Amino acid sequence: MLLSQLLLRGAVVGLVAVLTACATPAPPVREPVPVQVPQRPAVTPPVNVPKAPPRPTKPSPSAALQPLLAQAARATALGDYEQAMALLERAQRIDPGSAAVYLGMAQTHQARGDTGQASTAAERGLLYCATDTQCNALRDYTR
Repeated sequence: MLLSQLLLRGAVVGLVAVLTACATPAPPVREPVPVQVPQRPAVTPPVNVPKAPPRPTKPSPSAALQPLLAQAARATALGDYEQAMALLERAQRIDPGSAAVYLGMAQTHQARGDTGQASTAAERGLLYCATDTQCNALRDYTR
């Protein structure tokens, strides 16, 4: 039995020696190659670059509102309340946040004798008024 153990140990040691001899060593660690980024040449702008023409400005909503408000005031003064309200509703579609439109509506409703509608329009206009004059004029219709 002693002999078989010695032979087995010898075979294991020999196998380990053979396998160790066949093993390849780890590859050597190499430093990464530095990457060189090509330099861009400095770009100089052309001397005479034409400027873009100025963009036309959008007309402000108040520019479109003023003629409608004036026409509505004339129609109210002439007693044509339906025409005045049609003009004011058109102005309201252009600028729904204009206190001047609601003031015109309140004036037109008041002129035709509908104080409830005048008060309602004035209250809505108070949400948008920006000047004391406009706010005070709207408050007059809420009383």
